[in-house]
Amino acid sequence: MATIREVTYDILRAHGLTTIFGNPGSNELTFLDSMPDDFRYVLGLHEGVVLGMADGFAQATGRPAFVNLHAAAGTGNALGVLTNSWNAHTPLVITAGQQVRSQVGTEAMLSNVDAPFMPRPLVKWGAEPLAAVDVPRTISQAIHTAATPPTGPVYVSVPLDDWRQEAGPGAEHLPGRTVAAGGALAPQQVQDLAAAIDGATNPVLVLGAGVDAARANDHAVALAERLRAPVWVAPSPSRCPFPTRHPLFRGVLPASIGGITRLLDGHDLVVVAGAPVFRYHQYEPGEYLPEGASLIHLTDDPAEAARAPTGRAVVGDVAQALEALAGAVTAVDRPAPGPRVVPEPALDDVAPLGPATVFRTLDDVAPDDVVVVKESTSTTSVFWELADLHRQGSYYFPAAGGLGWGMGAAVGVQLAQPGRRVVAVIGDGSANYAITALWSAAQYRVPVTFVVLVNGTYGALRSFTDYMGVEKAPGIDVPGIDFVSIATGYGVAGRRVASRDELHQAFHDSLTSEDPTLIEVPTASVNPFA
Repeated sequence: MATIREVTYDILRAHGLTTIFGNPGSNELTFLDSMPDDFRYVLGLHEGVVLGMADGFAQATGRPAFVNLHAAAGTGNALGVLTNSWNAHTPLVITAGQQVRSQVGTEAMLSNVDAPFMPRPLVKWGAEPLAAVDVPRTISQAIHTAATPPTGPVYVSVPLDDWRQEAGPGAEHLPGRTVAAGGALAPQQVQDLAAAIDGATNPVLVLGAGVDAARANDHAVALAERLRAPVWVAPSPSRCPFPTRHPLFRGVLPASIGGITRLLDGHDLVVVAGAPVFRYHQYEPGEYLPEGASLIHLTDDPAEAARAPTGRAVVGDVAQALEALAGAVTAVDRPAPGPRVVPEPALDDVAPLGPATVFRTLDDVAPDDVVVVKESTSTTSVFWELADLHRQGSYYFPAAGGLGWGMGAAVGVQLAQPGRRVVAVIGDGSANYAITALWSAAQYRVPVTFVVLVNGTYGALRSFTDYMGVEKAPGIDVPGIDFVSIATGYGVAGRRVASRDELHQAFHDSLTSEDPTLIEVPTASVNPFA
């Protein structure tokens, strides 16, 4: 009879989960023993990097990724990055090794007492099978739970002695199981929503990361063009749901109640798709909507729908909803709003280079299908003003704002999309959280271009001191770090640039290389609230 370990590998193979992201400990060795040849193991030197790589891989493929962590300590190291996975609805199957069953109750070394509760509330579901024979079914349940809308991370703890036990009767059925999600809007729902939209005088669309995740950008464009409605991106976007050079694109909404209401003033209907209503950050009280406006919320997440403070929510498949509405609403002949006017930024010739110079230079050199993974929070507003993002899956950002995700995520996205080039734009404060991702990139020859913007401070945090009226706070500056030397130590070629011309050449050389590279750019600080 097959062992539990053998059946589990069969289940993983059946779902295409043949890449394992991990950092092993003793509790995991019995699972990893004699790993099948058709599986690959991607090692990260810190569990935060491991989870970041898996997160980027899962978001880029649109399918669950498999993670193997070490007991409680490894799980704890990954929790910071898991905040982003939870908010991004990333489908992750996270497993962790447990002590042998007979020693868990005595809290022997490397026991994880109450293991399923440790990552909550950052997972959809967590479990530790009550008996070894139930491990394969639990893994199967985890995969289906992670992949079923609303997608998200799940967690399974497995005692190390379970893997060598014999699988029970019926385990052979598990690899062939499928779970298909419905969630399509009923025809009457589509008609009712279309009638509400048709009845609006001046509707506006607000799109979130869920549109890009659902591969529904083209449907969003079709709906916007049929309505001739302006399009905003929901606050703090972790993906790009609409072409940024489209004439109907207006930009990214601020993450404050009052700020959103001011920008949406004059619209009588706000249609939100694939985003919460809304993910606020800085506190600026006010009315949730402009006077006289109503809101329609399209989401696949019942929790997002339930907690929204205003609006009429419909829970279902976001892609299907947008496609159906694009075909059901009445095409209007109202004048389309003119394209937004973006002033041409002043560009620097020598370092320190402004973020606008960096992003404009990247746009000049990068291929048409470049993917940007960004974790430089203080430069986000500048980036969105200049970005030319027009393809599906071209932008990724930490969904919860938690640092330490970006460098690993860039490696994961590049592994998932070998036919596209990935550029990771990372702040110097962020880079230190996950710098060991460079080792993984070097070892597996993942040709990411890591761009580290060095201004010697936590730029977003420094801006918040002014916004919040904080006169003086410690721990905001991070000077004196040589990222080129660090990259070299991890096996990644690095170079520091001193001018725009040097940056242009560095981008060209990196984007034509088959190996990862790091470009250190001395950068001027900017205020994202200015």
